[in-house]
Amino acid sequence: MKKIRVGLNLEQLLLRPSGGIGRYSAELARLLPVSGSAAGDDGVEVVGFVSRHSAASVVKSYAAFGLVGDSAPETVRISLPRPVLFDCWGVLGRPKLSSLSRRLAAVDIVHAPSLAVPPHPKSAPLVVTVHDAAPLIHPDTYPRRGRWFHERGFAATARRADLVIAPTQAAAEEIMEFTDISTDRIRIVPHGVTDRPVVPGLLKQVRTDLELGEEPFVLWVGTLEPRKNLPVLVEAFHSVLAARDLPHRLVLAGPKGWLSTASSLEHPAAGLEGRVCVAGELTDEQLVALYSGADLMVLPSRHEGFGLPVLEAMTQGTAVLCSDIPVLREVGGEAAAYAPVDDAASLGEAMVELLRDDFERERLGEAGKKRAEKFSWRQCVSLTRAVYREALGG
Repeated sequence: MKKIRVGLNLEQLLLRPSGGIGRYSAELARLLPVSGSAAGDDGVEVVGFVSRHSAASVVKSYAAFGLVGDSAPETVRISLPRPVLFDCWGVLGRPKLSSLSRRLAAVDIVHAPSLAVPPHPKSAPLVVTVHDAAPLIHPDTYPRRGRWFHERGFAATARRADLVIAPTQAAAEEIMEFTDISTDRIRIVPHGVTDRPVVPGLLKQVRTDLELGEEPFVLWVGTLEPRKNLPVLVEAFHSVLAARDLPHRLVLAGPKGWLSTASSLEHPAAGLEGRVCVAGELTDEQLVALYSGADLMVLPSRHEGFGLPVLEAMTQGTAVLCSDIPVLREVGGEAAAYAPVDDAASLGEAMVELLRDDFERERLGEAGKKRAEKFSWRQCVSLTRAVYREALGG
C-alpha cells in the first residue's frame, strides 16, 4: 500500500485554550506518520494546515504539545486570518484547499479534527471528527458566534464528509439524533490517554506555587466554561467544609474558556474563602503531579464528548467521581464513582463518603489504572488509519 498523504487541520493547536481537541489533534500529528506496521504499508504523511500565523508562533504552539524537530509536521500557513477563513469556509464554501497550496492539492484525504470544515479537493475524501452535539443540545452554554460556528460546522459536515469519527457511542448517538449526519457515515474511534510519569519533586513545587501547603485536596481539571458545571462543584464542596474531619481544599486547574468569569463562582464559593484554589492553566507535567497528589478527582460536567480528565486521573491511580451521564459511564465504566448530574447535594454527599473511605478510594484507583490501559493514542491512530482506508475505498 502506498503512503497516504493526509491534509490535517491543526488550527486547534494555535487556539487558547486548545482543550481536548488540541490534544487529540496533536496526537494525530505525532503518531500518524509512525503508525504503519503492516507489511507493504508505507504509513501516513501528514501535511498540516493552519490560518495566518507567523512561523515562530506555529513552532511555539507545536512545541507546547511536544511537536518539535522531526515530530513537527510540515505545515501550510494559509494567508487568511482565522475568523475570515472560517467565515469563508462556513458561508461561501471557499477557498478550497487545492487552491491554496500545491501540497494541499496533492493530498489523498483531508481530516478535520473539529468542526472547522474546509472545502476539499474533489479527488480527496473528507473525514471529520465530531466530538459531540453539545452546541445543539445546550446552545445557551455557547456565545452567539460560537453557536453560529458550530451550526455551520454541523451543516458542512452533513453535506461534505465522506466519513465522520465520534469518540464514543454516546457521542455518536447524540450526533445521529441532533444533526443531519447519516448513521452509515459514523465510525467510533475512542481517544487515548498518555500515562506520564510524575517528575520527581514537582508535586512539592506545585503545592508551594499554589500555596497548598501539606493539606489534602480534591482536584478538578478542564476548561472553565458552562458545560463543566463548576458552580455545582463549588456548591457541593460546602458539604466537605461542613464535615469537620475533612481538611481538604478544592483545586480548579484549567484555562478560562467561553462565557467564563470569576463572578460565576462567587455565589457558590461564598463561605469557602481559602478553601478553593483557582490554579489556572498548568503544564502537562504540573497537571500530572496534581493528579498524583489528589485524594479525589471530580468531574461534574453536564456534557462531555469524551471526558479525558477521567482517564488522566486514572493513569495516576487517583479515584474519580463524575456526573452520571452516558459518555462518562462509557469511559469510566465500573472504575469510577458517579453522582446525579446538576445535583449539588448528591455530589457533595458522594465526595464526603469517598474522602472518608480510604479503602474505596484505593479500590477505585486500582480499578482506574486497569481501565485506563484500555485506551491508548496508538490504538486511536490505528483505528483512524482504518477510517482513512475505508474512505479511500481500500
